[in-house]
Parts: sequence; structure tokens; C-alpha cells
Amino acid sequence: MSNGIKITDGGVCAPRGFTAGGIHCGIRKNRNKRDLSVIYSSVRAEAAAVYTTNLVKGAPLLVTKRHLADGKAQAVVCNSGNANTCNADGVQVAEKMCGLTADALGISPEDVVVASTGVIGVPLDIAPIASGLPELAQKQGNHSDEAAEGIMTTDTKLKQISVSFTAGGKECRIGGIAKGSGMIHPNMATMLVFITSDCAISSQMLQRALSTDIQNTFNMVSIDGDTSTNDMVVVLANGLAGNTTIEAEGDDFSAFMQALNTVTVYLCKCIAGDGEGATKLIECSVSGAASEQAAKTAAKSVICSSLVKAAMFGADANWGRVLCAIGYSGAQIDVNAVDVSFRSAAGRVEVCRSGAGVEFSEPLAKSVLSEDEITIEVRLNSGECSAVAWGCDLTYDYVKINGDYRT
Repeated sequence: MSNGIKITDGGVCAPRGFTAGGIHCGIRKNRNKRDLSVIYSSVRAEAAAVYTTNLVKGAPLLVTKRHLADGKAQAVVCNSGNANTCNADGVQVAEKMCGLTADALGISPEDVVVASTGVIGVPLDIAPIASGLPELAQKQGNHSDEAAEGIMTTDTKLKQISVSFTAGGKECRIGGIAKGSGMIHPNMATMLVFITSDCAISSQMLQRALSTDIQNTFNMVSIDGDTSTNDMVVVLANGLAGNTTIEAEGDDFSAFMQALNTVTVYLCKCIAGDGEGATKLIECSVSGAASEQAAKTAAKSVICSSLVKAAMFGADANWGRVLCAIGYSGAQIDVNAVDVSFRSAAGRVEVCRSGAGVEFSEPLAKSVLSEDEITIEVRLNSGECSAVAWGCDLTYDYVKINGDYRT
């Protein structure tokens, strides 16, 4: 990779000083699925977070936001199977989770980030969490995969990555895990994402890096048009890499931003490709826009279109749906200048030029759209700005999964 960024092993445990783990404590009925995860830093870390824009917020988000007011954290605890949202005792339960985690790890409750994901409006029983946390604390180790599994709900694949980069002449690392398959739609961030780093960086610069990055990553992902109540992205950076602390913009901050972006883009693609019932990752790449906002608006409109998503599922090169989505997006464009192509590992096929259809090979188009990763290329030919958005196809299984999600 460019700029010295290298993919490494270890997920959230790749950065120095971080351990993780996950167990089945009994929140979920299926004993074969982990439902409680902890990520722990051996020292207090600088912390930053972004949260869902939904006015209905899960109790864990309210508690986490309060705990991160000082820009510090040392551990993350997250359960799956229950969102702890819209419950009268939700905040009390979330605070109790922090207290139990702190007791098990020997740290302050105010240094614990708490998260929950699952069914909304069902009281969360603290008993299985209380019984499971001591065991989970003892089993902390190089177990990023277990932690990633423990936060999954309808996900079918683990989502984790780690990278190394250089800042201040020191090797630094960033690792991340994520969950998310449904109820994912801009803006905020998306679903639950936990990122760790051993880079020395102030909480102010960490927040700037995260808040800037999500505008072109997690805010550009949509699965189904629903914005969840429990979405957040949290970054912990403990400084154990030994680099000079990043406290302002410069080469080191740029290196950190590039490494962070490598992690977040990868996780975006993992989330989009594992959308509920999805069979394909859909990427919409818009270029030649008059403004960045126009490019983003058009790209998001395409990947949010149910008709486009259904066409991708059926491998149908119905490019008119793409043009239609761009037309109602609200972006100021010249529809008579738009070009559209479909691209995948099977090749590339141009289907629209200057706002009108062109002859193309239907068999080639079918082959291109039958791959599990498809790029919809849109050229607006009106400027120099570009943007990328990620989504997935719309399948029969999405309805099946969400038709009986609670029961």
C-alpha cells in the first residue's frame, strides 16, 4: 500500500497494549453464538466517538457520551441480542454494565465505553452479563475475532482489519472490528465500529480525524434506508507506539488519517457486502461532478434506490434506474451529460452515454452483474469532484430476515 501503510494481522489486538475477547453469557438463546465482548487497553487511552443522528438513542450511547466527555477511555463492553433501547431502566443497566466491567478489569467505570445491539424495547437482564464478565476479563488476550463475533446480530461474516504505518519515525498500528447488516443508513457513522490504535495522538486531533473521515466512509454506506438507534463509532488510542504525540495537523496527522481511512473503507465494504440477505456489494463511483456535495448526493441516491438494488440482485443492466435515481437525488446536474457503466471482475460494459442508451452486449452485462462485487460508474461530466458510496442488492431474504426479526 502507499504511504507505508501495510495490512497486518490481529484486528483490534494488533496495536500494542490492547486485548480483547468474547463469550456466550446467556443473552442470546443460541449457546453457539457469543453475545458479550470486551476490548481493553493496558493504559488509559485518548478517545473519540461519533453517534447516530436518530433522535431515539439507545441508553448505552447516552452513557458512553457522558463517559467520553473527558476524551479518555480504557475499555469497551458490548453485548448483542438486546439493544437496551426504549427501556425505562436502560441507563441504569448501561451504567451497571460499565461498573461490572470496571470491577472485572480493575479500572474506573467512567473509563468504560458501553454498547448494545439487538432487539429494541425489550428489557436487558443484567444477570447473565454480571456472571459472564469475570470470565471474560480473565480470558482477555489476542482474541479480536472473538470480540468481533460477540457483537454480531444478523451479520454472517466477521468484520475486522488492522494496519501499520509510520508516524514520528515509529511504527504505529490501527485495528478495527465492526458489526452491521441492517438498519444502516447515513448519516452518522454506521452500526457499531470499535477502532484501536497505539499511536500517540490527542483526543482533540483524534476526534477531528474521526469526524472528518466518516463523511466519506461510514456516512456513504446504506443498506436499507433505516438509521439505527444504537449506531456509534469509537476510537481508542493509547500512545504505546512511542511516537511524539500528534497535537496538530502535519505529516504525522496525515499519515494517521490515511491509515484510519484504510481501516474504515475496508469496514464499510464489509458492512455493505454483508447487508441482510445481500448477495452482492454494490459500489457507486461518481466522477466529474460540479461539487463534492453533488457527487455524494448522486452516489448515495443510486445505492439507496430499491429499484437499482433489485436490478443488481437480478443481474439486470437496467441503467434507466440509475439515471432515474440521479435525477431525483436533488443534485444539480446536467442529465444530458451523464455516462453510466457497470464494472466487476468479469469486465466492464458502458450502458449510457450523454444521458441516452448505447448498444451493449446483454450477455456481457449479465456476466458483469453476476459477480459478488459490482461498481456502478457514473460520470457527470460537469466538473472535477468525485465521491464513492457503498450498498448492496435487495433480495427476498431481506424481507424474510426482517419479517420475524423479533420473534
